[in-house]
Amino acid sequence: MQIDITTLPAAAQYKLITSTIVPRPIALVTTQDAQGVVNAAPYSFFNAMGEDPPILVLGLERRAGSQRLKDTTANIERSGQFVINLVDHAMAEAMNICAIDFPPGDSETDAAGLQLEPSQRVAPPRVQQSPVSFECELLHLMPIAPRRHLAIGRAVFMHVRDGLFDPDTGHVSPERYQPLGRYFGRLYVKDHQLFSMTVPSHAEWLAQQDK
Repeated sequence: MQIDITTLPAAAQYKLITSTIVPRPIALVTTQDAQGVVNAAPYSFFNAMGEDPPILVLGLERRAGSQRLKDTTANIERSGQFVINLVDHAMAEAMNICAIDFPPGDSETDAAGLQLEPSQRVAPPRVQQSPVSFECELLHLMPIAPRRHLAIGRAVFMHVRDGLFDPDTGHVSPERYQPLGRYFGRLYVKDHQLFSMTVPSHAEWLAQQDK
């Protein structure tokens, strides 16, 4: 089957992209407005794009049916700072509550029962329950289309839950770190089944072909 995605309406493009590029990690993004009010909102158009410097990218959009920026985008544009809090299964319900369009002045984190802790390098706080949090400074906020922006951030500080980091390997423990993944619609995934593969050298690969 061949699909010219450029000819499809935006809703159909969204369904195809979100149901094929899966699972996607979820960034619960905390930002702060000029009055110090904290906003928390989940985004699954998110990933890491490099390590030197450490680059994290968010796909942001305007409010549906409006040209007004969402609070996350407006706060990032104003302050140039944000925190990406990763979500595990224990935080799933709280993350879902933060996706509700609360009235101005209502706190998503209070409603979700999330505790905020001060960050080290940026003004927006981090979510204490998050297994991993990245404090980020904005490198570029790029308008892509009338409703879409890319926020390209540099991670300047990390918080990792005690017991997750393995100093011998330099990785977090795959058994203890169980991030939630977004599929599409209202589908999420947990408890990923892990397996390992090694990349052979070209000589090793050729030798395998002769067997």
